[in-house]
Amino acid sequence: MNLKSHQNAGLFTSSHYNAVSVTVAVAPSCTLLSELKQIMTHTKCLGPCRPLWLYRASQLTPHLRSLQDGHYTLIHIPLDLYSALLQPILRVLLPQTQTLKASKGEPEHELEGLNAESQHGFLNISVTPMECSIVCHSSWAKNVFEPAIQDLPKDLAKSVSISKDTYLVLSVISAGMDAAGRVMELTSPLALAGIPIFFITTYYSDFILVPSKDRQTVVKALLARGFELADNDSNFVSPAASIHSRGPSQTNGSNGAGAPPLTPPPSTIAELQVRTFDLLKKRSVAPYVEDNLLLVQCSGRETSQLGGELSHTQRPSLSRQVTGNSHRQTWLDNIDAKLYTAMISALAARPRFLSITLAQEDPPSLLLDKSLLGLFGDSLVGDTKTNLTPIFLDLESLPFEATGIVCGVAGTLVQDMRTGDSAGLSYLSTARAGAVILDCEQSILALEILKPKLFKA
Repeated sequence: MNLKSHQNAGLFTSSHYNAVSVTVAVAPSCTLLSELKQIMTHTKCLGPCRPLWLYRASQLTPHLRSLQDGHYTLIHIPLDLYSALLQPILRVLLPQTQTLKASKGEPEHELEGLNAESQHGFLNISVTPMECSIVCHSSWAKNVFEPAIQDLPKDLAKSVSISKDTYLVLSVISAGMDAAGRVMELTSPLALAGIPIFFITTYYSDFILVPSKDRQTVVKALLARGFELADNDSNFVSPAASIHSRGPSQTNGSNGAGAPPLTPPPSTIAELQVRTFDLLKKRSVAPYVEDNLLLVQCSGRETSQLGGELSHTQRPSLSRQVTGNSHRQTWLDNIDAKLYTAMISALAARPRFLSITLAQEDPPSLLLDKSLLGLFGDSLVGDTKTNLTPIFLDLESLPFEATGIVCGVAGTLVQDMRTGDSAGLSYLSTARAGAVILDCEQSILALEILKPKLFKA
């Protein structure tokens, strides 16, 4: 099964937290969705890893590190098959179910991608108005999802896609840079190097998904942009580490050890943006908003391994340590059962929008339809007052090898929006779509910028 989606479908970034401080901006309540719709009423609307750390010398630049060893797979599930495949989705969300296989001697219980407490190194489950998209360890895709898909009638199974390429997941800890700045800082060198990416940002961290086969090219592109690399705690400094210019001359278009791209990568950001919008317009990709869909970004409360509650105002990944207790804790000892019950309830309700990200060193992160908040009670922390509006881009028609969409779209908005208006720009990447996420007033401005570039006359 081929994943026909665009690998560089997008990203989702947050400006709520960074490695130093908490900065939550409260936006006015959204009464502007009607204006968003009015803007568009005249137009028909049509998205094996070794430990790796990359960081940059500047304190205002993100620090990059890998999550853990492993390959990750992207899965597209059409919404009309969501109910049929909800059981494997829940099995992945609740990994302790695999321990039931151990007593039977079945190999499935030894699935990779879990830590000692049976928690996922990385998992993203996103349900949007377009699709259900899963990013999980390739072992789970093969042993949990593939059998369930094979049980479907053949004509239905063909509509579900599992990526052939696997992905390396890099975790990014931002340090004093706003969301829009991180988007451009991290995606532009990869786009200019012709690297297809996914970029998912949670309440605490940014995550970059890059093809495993392009690892060397990714490192080369980021080193050329002034990042420094530490591999297995053995540091080395790139000759370009002291260069902090954002000019495109520091990143070349070579494809490293991989095969050269069919079309040479652009040499400048301006050229990349032109190519991006030409491609989107040619494929009739146009932005649209869903009626009465408002999102909020929150985090779960996590219980530490010692049984004490972690404060959501502290970054757990900076202080969490493995204890000397030899007792093997189970998955249930290290999760908030109330939060997981609410997440299961939300998934069972077939939500209009719910994106759950689990990462080994962070509490669970959720971007969700605001109408779902009642299911979660006090199990969520964060700003539930700021209303976010997603602007969707259907990228199903784009070729799989297309690159530069993230940088092209986000870069144009950052460039054309008024100073400060793009600081909270977010972009959620799913298998076959992307969503630009801004507060309501910013979304109106973003649509006014995107409309003439994407809508056909």
